[in-house]
Amino acid sequence: MGTKLNNLHFSELVKRGIIPFQSETFLNEPIDWVPGMSNIRLRDFPSFVKANDPNDILFDYFGSEAQNCLKASAIIFNAFEDFEHEVFEAIAAKFPQIYTIGPLHLLARHLHVDPSKSMNSSLWKEDTSCIEWLNKMEPNSVVYVNYGSITVMSEKHLKEFAWGLANSKHPFLWIVRPDVVMGDSAILDLEFLKEIKERGLIISWCNQYEVLSHPSVDVFFTHCGWNSTMETISGGVPVDHDVKRENIEFLVKEMMEGEEGKKKKEKALEWKKKAEEAVEVGGSSYIDFDRFVKEALKHG
Repeated sequence: MGTKLNNLHFSELVKRGIIPFQSETFLNEPIDWVPGMSNIRLRDFPSFVKANDPNDILFDYFGSEAQNCLKASAIIFNAFEDFEHEVFEAIAAKFPQIYTIGPLHLLARHLHVDPSKSMNSSLWKEDTSCIEWLNKMEPNSVVYVNYGSITVMSEKHLKEFAWGLANSKHPFLWIVRPDVVMGDSAILDLEFLKEIKERGLIISWCNQYEVLSHPSVDVFFTHCGWNSTMETISGGVPVDHDVKRENIEFLVKEMMEGEEGKKKKEKALEWKKKAEEAVEVGGSSYIDFDRFVKEALKHG
């Protein structure tokens, strides 16, 4: 293609259902017409936006919901000002009544209760045994893997991920929901289970806030859902993801042992500090929450 995708070009391709998403060249094309988002490519958008069916339900649904937001009296974001400054600035230019009050689980500290319980959005029953297991591990030694409460994968993808983790030789905690494999139960073979004995723990669900806050957790592999993104930033844990076993093995080793991993961990800790500052008294999220409550009471 060779040129930047413009709004008209993209819309027409979607309408015709001919966007060649298998093309790496196309996915890497820069897009410069999304307000507040510079240096973004098509591959950076969520999968439902890249639908090549012009009648795709999620594509239409999220498009209409985005428009419906502008009919509301206010919009609340589970994020903090520094993290998405350019985006919030662009939104505020069209819709000034916005409140950035995240990360919510950190803001909940002001309620004087355990934030892992007060702001829990889990859809699955939690297995608390993982905390006992993590307590036995060395600090900054464990890879945490969780692809969320909804995301599914193929059986092949599951096996590639499994052997990538096993071949890395690093301890890991892997959340494998019973329904994580599309149309089937998640089953891992005995050879894999023998290979990871004592250095790998696989459970169906956990309290993610507690896990990410645990001193033994060093790296988080995630589907990058927004709740997970906010929680990992708050925990100061870098994020990564991929699918082939050799890529998984390389990424784990690079993040745990390499210079690139060290840089990402330093950056993650910087964001952790900014997230904590945002929810403290006088911070941007604290001020916005206070402003929102006062405004709500005024109309109540």
